[in-house]
Amino acid sequence: MRIAHTDHKNNSFSQTTKFEFGNRVFEQKGPLVMGILNLTPDSFYDGGMYHDEKSILDRAIALLSEGADIIDLGAVSTRPGATMTDEATEIIRLLPVVKRLKTEFPSAILSIDTFRTNVAKTMLDAGATMINDISGGTFDATMAGFIGETNAPYVMMHIFREPETMQNKPMGVESVDEIFRFFDRQVELFMSKGAKQLIIDPGIGFGKTVELNYYLLAHLDRFTKYGFPILVGLSRKSLINKVLRTSPEDALNGTTVLNTLALMHGANILRVHDVKEAVEARTLCAMIMKQS
Repeated sequence: MRIAHTDHKNNSFSQTTKFEFGNRVFEQKGPLVMGILNLTPDSFYDGGMYHDEKSILDRAIALLSEGADIIDLGAVSTRPGATMTDEATEIIRLLPVVKRLKTEFPSAILSIDTFRTNVAKTMLDAGATMINDISGGTFDATMAGFIGETNAPYVMMHIFREPETMQNKPMGVESVDEIFRFFDRQVELFMSKGAKQLIIDPGIGFGKTVELNYYLLAHLDRFTKYGFPILVGLSRKSLINKVLRTSPEDALNGTTVLNTLALMHGANILRVHDVKEAVEARTLCAMIMKQS
């Protein structure tokens, strides 16, 4: 899934992102919005909010009606300090939801936020479309081969250590080259296995200082060297709250500001809790880019 430039401008609004899955092709010019649907009881912002069939369906309807291009389903909390949910519980939380959403919204693009190959396989078999792996293939050594075999769209994210320990002495700006060495290595590995539909996620908030998170946002263009779409997920995270001295519940304005800047710096996909505001930011940024 290489980025196609449709004019001379080097920005995400002049690029077309294309996903292929089975006999279906999704193709759209300009940035995409990925809406979050957490099925966990302990996520940092919306844990426990979507715990039964009605609340889950209502959330999916809201995401799609507000303009989400992708719904990202997660059943393992990856907030700082979180302990890992076991595989059986993850599947129990995800499988009925994937099946129901595919029945209700057959054309919806469903992303599965998992680092486990077996979970990825089970959900793709059930009708999911893409895999969003916080570990970039490092938590499960079989992931690269699986993605290569299926050629499923795959978000390759960078994380420092694991969620339980990632904020113990996080990476600083002086370590930024380690992130690029990670992607150099993992992109080469996945492509050697046959993977073609990769998406690069710098991993904002995952084992990084506030300063490094802002550095990565300011230098998103450095990730274009891989030739794949760039995903940014910063919705209501601590890089906002620590600077503004607010909480996740009050971080919508800060999130929208940073999403806007991410779009202007070349983000191809925004992963967000608040789809309506992200879509509005995208619309306004597109008006600016038309004049540049």
